[in-house]
Amino acid sequence: MRGSVQKRGNSWCIVFDLPPDPKTGKRRQQWRAVRGSKRDAERELREVLHSVEGGTYTKPTRLTLEQWLEQWLESYVRVNTSPRTTEGYEMIIYRHIIPALGAIPLAQLQPLHLQNYYAQKLQRGRVDERGPLSRQTVLHHHRLLHEALAHAVKLGILVRNPAEAVVLSRPERRVEAALRREDAEELLKIIQGSRYHVLFYTCFYTGLRRSEVLGLQWNDIELDFAFLTVVRSLHRLHNKQFVIRPTKSHRSSRPVDLPPSLALLLRQYKTEQQARRVLDGKPLAGDDFIFARSDGSPLDPDVISHAFTKLARKAGLPHIHLHSLRHAHATFLIREGLSLKMVAERLGHADVSTTLNLYTHVLPGDQAEAAKRFDRLFKKPLANC
Repeated sequence: MRGSVQKRGNSWCIVFDLPPDPKTGKRRQQWRAVRGSKRDAERELREVLHSVEGGTYTKPTRLTLEQWLEQWLESYVRVNTSPRTTEGYEMIIYRHIIPALGAIPLAQLQPLHLQNYYAQKLQRGRVDERGPLSRQTVLHHHRLLHEALAHAVKLGILVRNPAEAVVLSRPERRVEAALRREDAEELLKIIQGSRYHVLFYTCFYTGLRRSEVLGLQWNDIELDFAFLTVVRSLHRLHNKQFVIRPTKSHRSSRPVDLPPSLALLLRQYKTEQQARRVLDGKPLAGDDFIFARSDGSPLDPDVISHAFTKLARKAGLPHIHLHSLRHAHATFLIREGLSLKMVAERLGHADVSTTLNLYTHVLPGDQAEAAKRFDRLFKKPLANC
């Protein structure tokens, strides 16, 4: 296939041949304006000719980025992701991306548009324009756009994905400070007298996620054998709707052994709950949530988190949040010598590498031990080095 780059006024265009008309056999040509430099136009021409020769070329439409993102949300995201993920995508798209980039025709979207958008969000990216978005948040925006545009390429709506030409540096990974044993003991004392103390103890002694704990039903627990099975999670959307879903992977769906003290605490908790239900005339059923409101309806996850935050502050730990109990559970197990593989299984990580990345920093003595072991291989360093 033939093609060329031509200048028209202050802009550049590409001209290229399409396959002959199937009915008449006549030659067909296509013109397309390209934003940017001559080099941008040459790159665009190479990509177009490659798609024409491969039979994947589609004529650009007047579809805007806003229209495509709305189509993608409806036809792909809602069908293939959880309601919580869909809600997060909608927030980013409608509050940030569409107001900034939505009017741009999809076929004319360039890497520079995205690069400028990310730079603006890193400077004054909040909706009220009073401050920047974090680098991690902007990276989420980039990943969403990359995924949406890749889907357009897959369907033949775009020739190339402009997000592939944009590189964002990864934010520095924040390492959560490991909870000291004395701090954990003080926190457990304060938790003991709280309204949700059994729930918080369950989080700490099992390492379950908040959504997993709130999704537990009495059918999921075997107190005689001291284990429970994680099979679902519970979330609450911004519209106050509760969503109960199966765990997202076979690794997340898992049996978790209970420490004997927690099994005894849960047995006592169940006995008290059964007594209250008898008085209310509603016997406890197997599909009732273990942790619920007095009428059996689900607990609000945010209410639980806020209640824990207040207790952590009371214990003098203002930077500890509910998810820190999961982190602490894994940390103490690793310090006690439990293998990373076992910790990964207990936490429901999809891969041991996830556990390795998150928790190896809690073993600062490993480097020192490695140095000592190597030194024992060679008793004396060379004196004349």
